[in-house]
Amino acid sequence: MVSLTALWLPIALSAVAVFVASSIIHMVFRYHNSEYRQLPDEGAVLAAMRSAGISPGFYSFPYAASLKEMGSPEMMEKYKQGPMGTANINPNGPPAMGKHLAQWFAYTLLVGAVSAYLAGRMLAPGAEYLEVFRVTGTVAFASYAMALMQRSIWFGQRWSTTLKSMFDGMIYAALTGGAFGWLWPV
Repeated sequence: MVSLTALWLPIALSAVAVFVASSIIHMVFRYHNSEYRQLPDEGAVLAAMRSAGISPGFYSFPYAASLKEMGSPEMMEKYKQGPMGTANINPNGPPAMGKHLAQWFAYTLLVGAVSAYLAGRMLAPGAEYLEVFRVTGTVAFASYAMALMQRSIWFGQRWSTTLKSMFDGMIYAALTGGAFGWLWPV
């Protein structure tokens, strides 16, 4: 068994590596840019949303308050007429990139800590690189990638978008596994 305190360096290094890799993916390679589309007649849609007084939150439309209402003829007609979807409305103002980046980095630290915890309970000091890589990389992949499929299953996100993000998760998992395999205590 290896304690979490003995694994502080691979936790920190994996978090930094993932943070840097995600920055490169989003600022240099930019293959996620194709996932976003502009609303048709955006100005009119935004004006209508403002006049409706939409506050920040997660919305489903058309909205049904119960399963019974969801199956009603009125709702079926709304579904047929469309559009149908979900929307996440953020607070007004410029994106809070500093806050988002700090939360992302905290998340990468958390993934590293959870990976360290599980590996520390499963593996002994001096474990082989590939064994450490396999355990920590699997935990990291589950953390960074697996739950993303829910967005496509339940909220209609295009599978291409989900698969791109899961590919990112695979890169992050490999970096996490590599950091732990390299710095695993002897």
